[in-house]
Amino acid sequence: MKATIVTIGDEILIGQIVDTNSGFIAKALDKIGVEINEMISISDDKNHILDTFAALQNKVDLVIVTGGLGPTKDDVTKKTFCDYFEDELVVNSEVLAHVTQIIEGFYKRPITQMNKDQALVPSKCTVLHNEVGTAPGMWMKKENTVFISLPGIPFEMKYLVENQIIPKVVLEYKRPYIIHRTILTYGQGESMVAERIEDWENNLPEFIKLAYLPALGRVRLRLSARGTDKKSLEEALEENIKSLDAIINDIIVGFDEEETIEFVIGRILKKQNKTLSTAESCTGGKIAEVLTAVSGSSQYFKGAVVSYATEVKINVLGISESLIKEHSVVSKEVVSAMALSVKKIMNTDYAIATTGNAGPSKGDSDAELGTVFIALATPTQIIVEEFNFGQPREKVIDRAVFKSLELLQKEILKNVQ
Repeated sequence: MKATIVTIGDEILIGQIVDTNSGFIAKALDKIGVEINEMISISDDKNHILDTFAALQNKVDLVIVTGGLGPTKDDVTKKTFCDYFEDELVVNSEVLAHVTQIIEGFYKRPITQMNKDQALVPSKCTVLHNEVGTAPGMWMKKENTVFISLPGIPFEMKYLVENQIIPKVVLEYKRPYIIHRTILTYGQGESMVAERIEDWENNLPEFIKLAYLPALGRVRLRLSARGTDKKSLEEALEENIKSLDAIINDIIVGFDEEETIEFVIGRILKKQNKTLSTAESCTGGKIAEVLTAVSGSSQYFKGAVVSYATEVKINVLGISESLIKEHSVVSKEVVSAMALSVKKIMNTDYAIATTGNAGPSKGDSDAELGTVFIALATPTQIIVEEFNFGQPREKVIDRAVFKSLELLQKEILKNVQ
């Protein structure tokens, strides 16, 4: 079963807003075995919408459309649906009652004609009740393709997908199983990982596909199995993941889409009842930002000192001015002192510190652009590594963040029983 997702709105095409709806819809459909053929963003133009519908007709089973269902004149989706299906708009009494309740009952103001027009729907459509908004969804079939229209407001779209579309698709269509498993690796690039697992990849069964999803400092390996027997798919995935783990166990940090390295670190620190702090210069607090994005991180992450300026290193962290003059702010000696200082200030078991020249200028040090020193203070020792991450600036910062987390993860894993 195949689907295409179409987002309607000039605000998306000019970059005013980011389309997050398509990703949500794609994940929801994928979970029930619906394959996404493509995602398309088009303008609020009737002819453009009609041309898109005609091009998709009978090419896919589902066309999911978001946007253009508001009460203003620039929202043209409902009228365009009528044109495409040779239909007319009629008042749906249930939708009108719902809209009236929201406007007069919740907002406590008189309902306007524009509000009432939200209850206008094509006469041939199946109305998808929108409990959390005023714009109903619409389900209409032409020949071999179902066209579904959803509001563009994310929380309304999500409600309709979860409570109306997914149950209806599951009920009305027979679908294959599509199961994904993601293996998260850190520390080696895509080409190196591919070289290490080449033989393993070549021996994967035909119904399992491997995709490489690289980013700075990490590579996600996504295994996708497709078939009619869910149990056999799951068993095959587990068997192949087990054999993969035997090959690259040294760089695997997780086995789930959501199991990021910061999530794994947090889980281990909580289990060990250990704590962490950071002293960041070139990374500007980004390590702390990544760590605290994990729910429950306050149980193990105590705080950070963003010692971006040299005087902050001296006045807040207590780094010796003579040490900085002798070795410069971008040095092994200074980053070691930063890590030990913040570990003491925050009274934590572990501490990460970074200092470097991210660019585009050298700042208070003559070290080459891209040079970064990372220190990890543990309960028993101080570990320091030097890197050159090149340019541009954003790449240096991101790679420094992920390398810092990688160093910490490898160290705390030594104590995992």
